[in-house]
Amino acid sequence: MTSQTTIKTTGPGDRAPEAPSDATPAKGLRGHPWFTLITVAVGVMMVALDGTIVAIANPAIQKDLSASFAEVQWITNGYFLALAVSLITAGKLGDRFGHRQTFLIGVVGFAAASGAIGLSSSIGAVVVFRVFQGLFGALLMPAALGLLRATFPAEKLNMAIGIWGMVIGASTAGGPILGGVLVEHVNWQSVFFINVPVGIIAVVLGVLILLDHRAENAPRSFDILGIVLLSAAMFCLVWALIKAPEWGWGDGRTWLFIAGSVVGFALFALWETKVKEPLIPLALFRSIPLSAGVVLMVLMAIAFMGGLFFVTFYLQNVHDMSPIDAGLHLLPLTGMMIVGSPLAGAMITKLGPRIPLAGGMALTAIAMYGMSTLDTDTGSAVMSLWFALLGLGLAPVMVGATEVIVGNAPMELSGVAGGLQQAAMQIGGSLGTAVLGAVMASKVDSDLAGNWTSAGLPPLTAAQEAQASEAVQVGVAPLAPGTPDAIAAKITDVARDTFISGMSLASLVAAGVAVVAVFVAFLTKRGENAEAGAGAAHI
Repeated sequence: MTSQTTIKTTGPGDRAPEAPSDATPAKGLRGHPWFTLITVAVGVMMVALDGTIVAIANPAIQKDLSASFAEVQWITNGYFLALAVSLITAGKLGDRFGHRQTFLIGVVGFAAASGAIGLSSSIGAVVVFRVFQGLFGALLMPAALGLLRATFPAEKLNMAIGIWGMVIGASTAGGPILGGVLVEHVNWQSVFFINVPVGIIAVVLGVLILLDHRAENAPRSFDILGIVLLSAAMFCLVWALIKAPEWGWGDGRTWLFIAGSVVGFALFALWETKVKEPLIPLALFRSIPLSAGVVLMVLMAIAFMGGLFFVTFYLQNVHDMSPIDAGLHLLPLTGMMIVGSPLAGAMITKLGPRIPLAGGMALTAIAMYGMSTLDTDTGSAVMSLWFALLGLGLAPVMVGATEVIVGNAPMELSGVAGGLQQAAMQIGGSLGTAVLGAVMASKVDSDLAGNWTSAGLPPLTAAQEAQASEAVQVGVAPLAPGTPDAIAAKITDVARDTFISGMSLASLVAAGVAVVAVFVAFLTKRGENAEAGAGAAHI
């Protein structure tokens, strides 16, 4: 038998009670809010860490398993695709069966898939188990938010989400550092094996601590067709974003999948108005603050993930840093997110979300503008300033937008709301990488030939220019074997200057996206239903 609390909930227009009358107080460890937070943080850490730690292991995997570049790309793409497509459905499973069970299944599955990857001897097996990692990670993430929502009183929820966001930020930014150490001093398999003991710890803590809170009017059936339509629409959208850099934005295949996603979302929306228990009740989006929170999360992820994508190439390929050194140079960003997230939670509790969210996106815009000024001679102190400012700006947005989305949803849809929050961030990150990547590619294509000629280098054929452009887009000089040192130095300077011009424009576009997000932030407000979970356990 599992311990369970049934929570009475309210609709979007009702006033929530200060504390549910049938809530069961926490006794000892089980159901204790802060121990619950520690438990879900351990599980969430695995998923967030795997989003970035694997990138460092990819070259070693490619060499050890004799994989092609395209096959190695699917180590990341397969994980991301499964995660993004499954998040909202996984949140609904948590609402239906309980977030405790869903969280524990997610942890067990994620850790088992990680161990299977470490034991794999072929690239095909690695990709398959990465897909399973994404599926189980999708179960785990919304369930974690649902547990926090049900366990913490409203006045403590922002602080809890702040610490939760801090764990995600620190794990995401710390992935390259830990990955570099493990690959360099152990092997690439250790990057995955490390999730096994972490998963065991999370399961033990979950069995001992987590209390299964159930909403009184939780869904009792499944919207199977809704799941199929939403999954198909999400797949088409994410697939188009993944393949756009390879196919090109003008390619018919890219727009075919985008059109497919639009049709899928339209059919999904139509079906949701007909079914008795929809996967996502469209009335949820009548809440302007909730809708604004989802849009804000997408815009934040576009600016953050898209802008940061090029910074890693800038540090490693322009400044010739090792992956570990590059990760260390990003510590100011991580550090400010760690410090800023709990502070942001306290500030949002006191002031409400609007001012902290708008201020955070304004700081993000300033930081992205500052990053547009980076060049080949920029020192570590200046880089650290802009990275720290970015972390300081992101902290209140990660915390506040999450609370706005989850807090403005009815308690029985807290898992779906958590899935929406995570899906918005995943799609925003993919959009940022794809769109800003297109901006970078366009700028490099337009500047490379002129810069090449101005440097007095021999003219390139169309095929050579295309190859050179692809290399320069990631900051690599297109050097042929045996190139004389003097010519190599000129090519390297041209490649780096052209890359920086592209990164500068991409950063300015990211800054513009952040400015738009400032205005969206003013549409948010404190969650109308945040009190629904309050009092489920005493602190």
